[in-house]
This record gives sequence, C-alpha cells and structure tokens, in this order.
Amino acid sequence: MMQEHLARYYELKEMQKRVEEELNELRSILVENCQGADCVEEGDYKLTITYQERREYNDERLYNALPDQSLWRLMSRADTGKINSLVKLNVIPEKVLTGTYELKKVPVLRVQKR
Repeated sequence: MMQEHLARYYELKEMQKRVEEELNELRSILVENCQGADCVEEGDYKLTITYQERREYNDERLYNALPDQSLWRLMSRADTGKINSLVKLNVIPEKVLTGTYELKKVPVLRVQKR
C-alpha cells in the first residue's frame, strides 16, 4: 500500500513539474505578444496583465547595511520573504534596506473564460 502511495506521489510531482514548465512557456509567450496592453480579449477568453514590484536584494549590499551582522545568520542569503518578515517584526528598519535592492516589475497574468 505504501509503495502505491509513493509511486502515485512521484507520478503527480512529475506531472506538476511538466505543467509548471508549460505554464511558464505560455506565460512568456502571452506577455511577449501582449506588450503594452493591459487587457486582451480573444474569443471566449479575456487576458488581464498586471505588474507586481518585487525586490531583488544584493547579498553584499544587504550584508553591509544590516545593523547587526548576526541577523545575516538568520538569512545566509538575501531571502525576500525572511527580510519582509524581519521588517514587519521591526527587527530591521525599512530605511536600512535603502540601496540594497532593485525593484523588478513582474507580470501577473489572469485568464478568464466568459
């Protein structure tokens, strides 16, 4: 019984990997073909593209900016999720992070069927 569960889990993870790869390819194609448009309607489908700003931290600049170098041991690399948590907990002041990251606009796609 356990072997069946393991086999099915492995099979599903492999399918998930293939689906995610295909979704990434399609996302790239759609973004490329719809540059400059926020909304495209084609047949029964409506594509809406919005952009999120994400921070990409520079490890060296972040390390040098931290007020307490022991905080770096909590991260060991610039992990945006951990950094955001430390800012929310007031462990790291937001102003300290100035100049340690670049903002990157990431397209977010939403496809609806009418």
